[in-house]
Amino acid sequence: MKHVRMPVPGVSLGCDYNPEQWSPDVWREDVALMRQAGVDLVAVNIFGWSNLEPSPGEYRFDDLDEVVELLHAGGIKLNLGTGTSSPPPWLTTLHPEVLPVAADGTTRFPGGRQAWCPSSPVFRERALDLVGRVARRYGDHPALALWHVSNELGCHNALCYCETSAEAFRNWLRGRYRKIETLNAAWGTSFWSQRYGDWSEIQPPRLALSLRNPAQIVDFHRFSSDELLGHYRAEAAVLREHSEAPVTTNFMVTAHIRNLDYWSWAPEMDVIANDHYLDHRLGDPVAELSFAADLTRGLAGGRPWMLMEQAAGAVNWQPHNLTKAPGEMIRNSLTHVARGADSVCFFQWRASAQGAEKFHSALLPHAGTDTLAWREVLRLSGILDRIGEVAGTEVEADTALLFSWDSWWSAEGEARPSQAVTYLDQVHAAHRALRELGATTDVIAPGADLSRYRLVVVPCLYMVSDTDAQAIADYVAGGGRVVVTFFSGIVDERDRIRLGGYPGAFRDLLGVVAEEFAPLLPGMSVSLSNGGTGTLWTERLRVTTATVEAEYLDGPMPGIPAITRNQYGDGLAWYVATKTDLSDLLRTITGARQTGQAEIVRRTGDGRGYLFVINHGTDPVECPATGHDLITGQAVDGLLRVEGGGVAVVREEAP
Repeated sequence: MKHVRMPVPGVSLGCDYNPEQWSPDVWREDVALMRQAGVDLVAVNIFGWSNLEPSPGEYRFDDLDEVVELLHAGGIKLNLGTGTSSPPPWLTTLHPEVLPVAADGTTRFPGGRQAWCPSSPVFRERALDLVGRVARRYGDHPALALWHVSNELGCHNALCYCETSAEAFRNWLRGRYRKIETLNAAWGTSFWSQRYGDWSEIQPPRLALSLRNPAQIVDFHRFSSDELLGHYRAEAAVLREHSEAPVTTNFMVTAHIRNLDYWSWAPEMDVIANDHYLDHRLGDPVAELSFAADLTRGLAGGRPWMLMEQAAGAVNWQPHNLTKAPGEMIRNSLTHVARGADSVCFFQWRASAQGAEKFHSALLPHAGTDTLAWREVLRLSGILDRIGEVAGTEVEADTALLFSWDSWWSAEGEARPSQAVTYLDQVHAAHRALRELGATTDVIAPGADLSRYRLVVVPCLYMVSDTDAQAIADYVAGGGRVVVTFFSGIVDERDRIRLGGYPGAFRDLLGVVAEEFAPLLPGMSVSLSNGGTGTLWTERLRVTTATVEAEYLDGPMPGIPAITRNQYGDGLAWYVATKTDLSDLLRTITGARQTGQAEIVRRTGDGRGYLFVINHGTDPVECPATGHDLITGQAVDGLLRVEGGGVAVVREEAP
């Protein structure tokens, strides 16, 4: 078994707490209610800067001291924030140059949160001074279980286009390319007379009158991710100088946040932590939850991780903020646990009475404890206690899906064959098809070791390096099976087209060559010879060594291959050249059966096995199982039945 520095033993329950919003008598009531609810871990001082340092150099720790001691006396561990997530008003008043600038060149002002430029030396200096004071004061406190650097780094301010950022971008480019001629070649600056003669001529990709240089935009994303990671490293270094507690920050692996390449961030964390909220703007928000949990587990290298934030009910930032039905919060929480989380935390403890998040749900709602929401919290707490022995085990998965932030950034460039084709939609569709077949899938980075998987799915991997493409080919040659979907392998890591026909890097592996793309207009579809339907995309494809599995029957490419299969070495590689339901193809490859809305996931380790069955649907599901249901306390003898909306966690035993 691998080990990770989880802050609290067992499967813990936690929450964010903002005591600065409440009076001291409420603090004492809150700690008592936290104990009643079985809260193990509380995040404090997340937005505490203006309270700790109300004016420059004036520090007041009395309130935080009292809250820390109240929590400690209540037996509750601390997830202690550094307090630097948003600057206090005095800082942006004295130093307006720390404010971020948008792509249109306009300044973004205080009044919200994260009103700071990631490249600002003034912000960095003041933030690290505060971090040092917090670390020295609480670094050895017996209640301290985890350090929480800033908060949701880059949620709003990941891309800053100010002059300070421009100079930092130039320095980053010097480190990456060394010579200006190398940069010119990488960016293709011979196009539109963009050739640079000196580093000083380079600007961030601010809004222009026309389309911008796509390679420059991708590099600016890379720079921006690295710049915020540099800030994390700086705060973490100060914390580690004064404390031995583990250090992390909360990732945002979710559908609407794409600006940070968490594959590069993950090695810096003592434990991987993620914030996730159901997004009802998506067609299937629960399927996206499962994907996000699998990707977070991938970032954790398969080891246990933390759900740092989720909502007990409605959020406050979607066009329609839907509450959760009875049992839904428990099903959501256990889906994260099934897919590797050993800690389930919420934003926040007590619903705010003021501010931009006053309509965001909380463990303790505005209506108090005589509520369904509170009773759901107590029920979840009891379940987490009963399944605590699951902690430390790891998720079993024999399929993998490749995911790349570089491809996300580059595939959605300003000028592309179809604006209707978006990277994450294709990734979600592939993962959803696997999930509905009952396959548990590791979401991993291109270049990762593929040897243990029986199937690898490569959706819309538009940008891929030679090395990473070869790793996929070697896996198939050694007997593996891979499914590659359209708009994959098109460019190298410089966003340069791979000449000779699409799908570029994967032509030999797939045994096909596409001469041109033929996207479909929204609402259009084509019929396939296997009985399926294609949308969004077709292409003029011909086989070289592959066999045809399905053709287009109509549309712009009648009689042209749409799905192919190729023997490559000892393995097989499929290519899907349109957007179609992947379930039938994946079912044929894996032999899996349809499970619909039920999560059926197994965690194992140290000779123990636990089967999670979470039924998000209304119809009952049945699956083979023998053992003991930790939630109900009942024995399971050969067949487990879980009613619609129900959950089960079975400690498995040999029949």
